[in-house]
Amino acid sequence: MIDKKHYNLELEAYSYHENRPLELFLFIDPLCQHCWALEPIIKKLLLEYSQYFSLTYVLTGKLQHLNPLPKKVKRISTSPRPYDHNRPCPHCENVAGQHGITSPFLASIAIKAAELQGRKAGIRFLRKLQEYLFLKGENITDVNILLECAKEVQLDVHEFQNDIHSVSTSNAFQCDIQISNEMGVEEIPSLVLFNNNSEQPGLKVTGVHQYEIYEEVLVEMLGEMPNREELPPLLSFIHHFQLVTTNDIVTVYEWPVSRVEKELKKLLFQQKIEKLVSTHGTFWRVVY
Repeated sequence: MIDKKHYNLELEAYSYHENRPLELFLFIDPLCQHCWALEPIIKKLLLEYSQYFSLTYVLTGKLQHLNPLPKKVKRISTSPRPYDHNRPCPHCENVAGQHGITSPFLASIAIKAAELQGRKAGIRFLRKLQEYLFLKGENITDVNILLECAKEVQLDVHEFQNDIHSVSTSNAFQCDIQISNEMGVEEIPSLVLFNNNSEQPGLKVTGVHQYEIYEEVLVEMLGEMPNREELPPLLSFIHHFQLVTTNDIVTVYEWPVSRVEKELKKLLFQQKIEKLVSTHGTFWRVVY
């Protein structure tokens, strides 16, 4: 059994502490399409159950093969196997190759630099990077692109530029890699959950699953049925997350595609949102 207390020193540097019973650690790589595919699930969890958990993104830095078959929820192993440094994820390699990315870890380093300006700033920057990669097809390891992203999410750009090369940022990234190793995270995306009010071991979910699987895990970790918050109006949802896909809306609201298209057409006709199309899907954002 793994005891979360073992990781307190490493996690304190970047965890967002709140008086909530569960801690969720999401292990991702910013270049991974599968990690991007998990975002609708994360959005729905945040909207319906965020009163029960705090969420921390952990950058793996080691890209492993993704098993295409669904994985079951499993207890964290007490003897995690080390990473194979020579087995990058083929999906992430493909994305990197398509966009001319030669130094994929620089994107992760930049995210850690953004996090030095606050947890929420780091999440905003991460989502902006994913927007530039999957919507605009930009090379997100180009320093000029990173600075442009930092400016768009209103970071202190001068401080951010200095932090990319700082020891603190390097240590933060190495900390993420260490946590991934010690928790036995060998595939991305992975979600690890701990209950702050219990000595029970954590739960690890690897891959991308139906939303109901994650609800079942929350119930198991809480030991009771949580109260589900009502979803916001669609326009508020788009405004809150700034840029959403059609699939985000289908997943979060559990509407048939026909209804989603109808609701989006209304907002589009009212000129409240705009439509953006890329090879990775259709995106929507509020018109300001």
